[in-house]
Amino acid sequence: MDDKNNVFRMESTTTLRSESVDLNEKYNPFENRNVPHTTSTLGSFFHLLKSALGTGLLAMPAAFKNSGLIPGSIGIVLVAVIATHCVHILVKTSRDICEECRLGSLSYTDTCVKVFKHGPNRLRSYTGFVRNFVDYAMAGVCLGGTSVYVIFIASSLKNILDHFYPEHKYSVELYCAILLLPLVVLTQVRHLKFLVPFSIFANVCLLLTFIATCYYTFTDLSKAPDVNLISSVEQWPLFLSTAIFSMEGINVVMPVENEMSNPEHFLGCPGVLNATMLVVVILYAVVGFFGYLKYGESVLGSITLNLPEDEILALAAKILVAVAVFFTYFLQMYAPMDILWLRMKERISQKYHNLGQIILRTVSVTITVVLAVAVPDLELLIGLVGAIFFSTLGLLIPIVVQTVHKWERGLGKYSYILWKNALLLIVYIVVIVSGCYSSITKIIEKFI
Repeated sequence: MDDKNNVFRMESTTTLRSESVDLNEKYNPFENRNVPHTTSTLGSFFHLLKSALGTGLLAMPAAFKNSGLIPGSIGIVLVAVIATHCVHILVKTSRDICEECRLGSLSYTDTCVKVFKHGPNRLRSYTGFVRNFVDYAMAGVCLGGTSVYVIFIASSLKNILDHFYPEHKYSVELYCAILLLPLVVLTQVRHLKFLVPFSIFANVCLLLTFIATCYYTFTDLSKAPDVNLISSVEQWPLFLSTAIFSMEGINVVMPVENEMSNPEHFLGCPGVLNATMLVVVILYAVVGFFGYLKYGESVLGSITLNLPEDEILALAAKILVAVAVFFTYFLQMYAPMDILWLRMKERISQKYHNLGQIILRTVSVTITVVLAVAVPDLELLIGLVGAIFFSTLGLLIPIVVQTVHKWERGLGKYSYILWKNALLLIVYIVVIVSGCYSSITKIIEKFI
């Protein structure tokens, strides 16, 4: 789940115009953005790429185990196409509503709110509910994703320390509990600028880990164990959930697009979005395919856990990825803390704001650790979080928002937008129902 979840509320940036402006004049949102520090097209490409490449990439071999080589190769492309399309319709809808409301830009949440506010009359009363739903969905994605981070770090620590101290092997749950105190303490950092060095360090660690992992993956592939070309259909939902968890980065899209110096380069062909997703799908397919081909049915929730335990390079990779995810945790917690605190601070006296922040952050971190302890299996937790939170934010909300926006403005020839979104809604229902059922069933079988 990755840096993709590190997104902050971004208010619309629009230049003030005279009230005498001709309202019949076509409004160009791009010309009315007031962004102090814009990002180049290439910079935006790397920002979007960085948000999609992280720990989820290391989970792709386990996803292929649940599907088999053939369905996995096809499925990863289909998931990428659907995810890209949902990003596209969200951005296009945001631009359309900006043009109608004469605004420079809107955040993810504000886009949804404006669509309902200016949508069909019978839906306008749901505007407040929509804001709460989207904000809490965003917070759920971040908190669910950071729960995966906790189990990822704990599993890596266990794997490392079990090698050095084989006579003292402790459970993953205990390592999760040990992590609680340092995570609570460091999550109290409330200013993003103090987290930037940690972000840079984490990215370097992830890059080195990826290089080391590729080295081991592509070495001695001829000795690969037996693998399934097509796994049991009952396992496919876990593949879908994991793929969606890994590839969905829709919550970072609006901040990236809103801060581009040339936002017209974001959509279209090739465009920043399409170019990024092309690179992402190739990397995910290669790592997933060859990672599963290398380790077969023994591949774990993160391929780094399969690396040799007695080689310095492999040990270094495991330590680096644990450190990287540990520091990335605080970055991912920034967004949900910001969202939740905005909801809470008006109800708390000013003199208790500091105490309120401390309690909120402590409780939130504790929730992520408790969830990790409750489901101490990286593969199953990724599947559960992906099915519930990432599919909702990445599939459900964009298709609902586009449908509401187009309802009175034209659904296209033969209402193709309505039929297309109905099909996507079916995909969402299949993902969330089958993904939750498969994940929860396996969790019950394994831990209860």
